[in-house]
Amino acid sequence: MTDACIVGWAHSPFGKLEDSPDAEALIARVARTAIEDAGIAPADVDSVHVGHFNGGFQKQDFPSSLVLQSVPELRFKPATRYENACATGSAALHGAMNVLDARRGRFALVLGVEKMTAIPGAQVGDVLLGCAYRKEEGDIPAGFAGVFARIAESYFQRHGDKSDALAAIAAKNHRNGVDNPYAQMRKDLGYDFCRTESERNPFVAGPLKRTDCSLVSDGAAALILTDAETAATMKKAVRFRAAVQVSDLMPISARDIIRFEGAREAWTRAYAAAGVGVNDLSFAEVHDCFTIAELIDYEAMGLAAEGQGAGAVLDGTVAMGGRLPVNPSGGLKSKGHPIGATGVSMHVLAAMQLAGEAGGMQVPGATLGGVFNMGGAAVANYVSIMERLR
Repeated sequence: MTDACIVGWAHSPFGKLEDSPDAEALIARVARTAIEDAGIAPADVDSVHVGHFNGGFQKQDFPSSLVLQSVPELRFKPATRYENACATGSAALHGAMNVLDARRGRFALVLGVEKMTAIPGAQVGDVLLGCAYRKEEGDIPAGFAGVFARIAESYFQRHGDKSDALAAIAAKNHRNGVDNPYAQMRKDLGYDFCRTESERNPFVAGPLKRTDCSLVSDGAAALILTDAETAATMKKAVRFRAAVQVSDLMPISARDIIRFEGAREAWTRAYAAAGVGVNDLSFAEVHDCFTIAELIDYEAMGLAAEGQGAGAVLDGTVAMGGRLPVNPSGGLKSKGHPIGATGVSMHVLAAMQLAGEAGGMQVPGATLGGVFNMGGAAVANYVSIMERLR
């Protein structure tokens, strides 16, 4: 297990950022700021880890060294690019942890970045479909939304129509996002709007409406990692009690897809490593690329029994002020989902909660946080359990 700690961070706004035309410009918004937030100099950084999915969003690839244009002091430092679908940012984080755990460095800069809005919507959909198993799922109507529509339909067939719960998840996350200064959509849409099909909220695929789908976004986030001994001497530090990766089969036909078995395994291993359970968590940031994903996440993390996830949102358990607030940031649904940045963003926002720096998003008295970031339809599964060190 790792003894890594987050000791500094930065986060750009998410959305259609026309003043940042490419990934290089987005990286420049957060890289030096994260270093300064940690109270170190660029020369202290021993390695750079860049999460960037791309896959066709932009022609410029090979992003690992783009940070050198905005922080030239990092020249000659080892820099590596990571990609693991929508869990790309968490893959970069784990790469940095591996370097620290091997004692090959003391400080690591982790960056997550994506520029998605510079290409037409149809092209965005095709790029995202690369996160699905194209041999079997490439012709599903509506692309990746269609994949999760199939998951929703299968869930409804087994457990009954849960459209009320999906609307409640969307409404909760949009309400939470109002207080997130980085969120792409800071508007409380309300349950009735999210529940009702309309010209402004049409069905996208199967039972999923527009409000059930996360947003196409630009954005970047960054953090500084160091070891626990060093972190204990710094102005702030958030420690990983556990950091687990579990990979599952890619084709949805090869799994009981509505159980998110890889996610379940990741949460189980993370709880065991941290010596805690779901009832010990103060909050969780989970991967709500679609509202059906958050619903199944409740079950995968042990908050609800199989088929009973709807109850957790309908009875207020996961609301701010509830027993376990889920996505106090507004989640991907409100905040936005720039693919490569998402995993880093989730960990930055969790660190802010634990450091008491979350502002209007703050969960009072937060002491232990869970983060679940997934790539594909629960294929790449990353779970972190985090607490404040100082």
